[in-house]
Amino acid sequence: MKTLKYIFNISLFMMMISCNQKDNKLIVDVYETSESGNKLTKLSNFISDKNASTIKLDTSKVFQTITGFGGAFTESSAYLLNRLSKKNRDTILEAYFSKEGANYSLTRTHMNSCDFSLSQYSYSPVEDDMELEHFTIKEDKDDLIPMIKDAMKVSEDGFKIFASPWTAAPWMKDNKEWVGGKLLPKYYDTWALFFSKYLDAYKEEGIDIWGFTVENEPLGNGNNWESMHYSPDEMTNFVQHHLGPKLDEDYPNVKILGYDQNREHLKEWVDSQFKNEETSKYFDGTAIHWYASTYDYFPEELQYAHNKAPNKYLIETEGCIDSQVPEWNNDTWYWKKEATDWGWDWAPEKDKYLHPKYAPVNRYARDIIGCLNNWVDGWVDWNMVLDRQGGPNWFKNWCIAPVIVDPEKDEVYFTPLYYTMAHFSKYIRPQAKVIGLENSDNDLQVTAAENPDGSIAVVVFNEGKTKKSFKLFLGEKETLVNIDAQALQTIMIPTKKNIQ
Repeated sequence: MKTLKYIFNISLFMMMISCNQKDNKLIVDVYETSESGNKLTKLSNFISDKNASTIKLDTSKVFQTITGFGGAFTESSAYLLNRLSKKNRDTILEAYFSKEGANYSLTRTHMNSCDFSLSQYSYSPVEDDMELEHFTIKEDKDDLIPMIKDAMKVSEDGFKIFASPWTAAPWMKDNKEWVGGKLLPKYYDTWALFFSKYLDAYKEEGIDIWGFTVENEPLGNGNNWESMHYSPDEMTNFVQHHLGPKLDEDYPNVKILGYDQNREHLKEWVDSQFKNEETSKYFDGTAIHWYASTYDYFPEELQYAHNKAPNKYLIETEGCIDSQVPEWNNDTWYWKKEATDWGWDWAPEKDKYLHPKYAPVNRYARDIIGCLNNWVDGWVDWNMVLDRQGGPNWFKNWCIAPVIVDPEKDEVYFTPLYYTMAHFSKYIRPQAKVIGLENSDNDLQVTAAENPDGSIAVVVFNEGKTKKSFKLFLGEKETLVNIDAQALQTIMIPTKKNIQ
């Protein structure tokens, strides 16, 4: 009888341990993209590791609200889509904009032409047309507008679009050229009207524009393709006295983002934009690019910009693998430190150290995580689609897009960069809140955000060549996760399941 009682007690004890373990189990879904071949692959059945590090989430610490993630509608991308079969065109748009795909939520497009246009053009083609009576977006109607409209049809959640001008028409500028020069003060009001006319024209096409950046790369681009220069104070003056009042009158809900270039000069621009209440009034935030370095995401500058204007947007509006012809159907290359950028050849000697060779996936993952951990609320890639040359581009400024196509053969290549972007855009949704965490492994880069539905997305990047393990904690609950060498993971915590 005592033996039976002993066996019963042992069984009861083991059941209690099992129940406690089950109660403490953090339920997660894990998706991985890796150099070894995973592409947003769902993983399970992780192996125990006594050397596992720890990642502890802290939902009591809340940082910025996410605006979104996505890419840019360019004439080059739109033109290429029109050269593909309907099947492949639909496949690409669904991959970017459907819930089953990357579900892009924040996008960009260009006003007038840019380097990723087929030619140079302006919506204000008639000289000295001060009232823009001849304003026309006819250049966008063959390719660009159809791409945007088709993306809107695919997107169940919808997405925001902001537009950026590379330059005004040459007749408005002091040098009368597409490249370089400045907007003549006598045309400041005409140029402000241009933005409003653009909103009118796109609205007639059924496309609502969420916001603008005032000028793409106001410091110039080495006088290579379309550009128009501003100093910080010149841009602030234009927004404060011309663009801001005009949009406030015609489209008061449309956002204005200042600057729109590399982060190393960020401090001087936010100092001008947010100098006082009068200069700040019409700026809704600041736009940045990543081309100052192939590895440094400039956290000090990002922190400074946030502290200068803590209630304003801070959005990365352009980044890509630049000055590089794409590798076709070669996933391995995107994980190797063989890519070079503009700075490899052209950066001043004092800045060369900022531009070493790099692995494209590493650069994307590191930068996006670094941005999210330093108050950036949106991250937008450049072209969505390019060809095997890295164009078309009238200046032959070849770049890489996450999706590469061969229109002659009607073939499509989803590079690892597509899956890298999807790790963020698909799982961290607009209005998510970046939350605090403690990470015991300095070799793992980690960020986390709580979505409006209560789910939590944790993104972990293992740049090293050794597999790792970590225990993920949310309150008293935990789970063990293994991450492959050279791998990016998104861990989704559906909080309702964990509450039950």
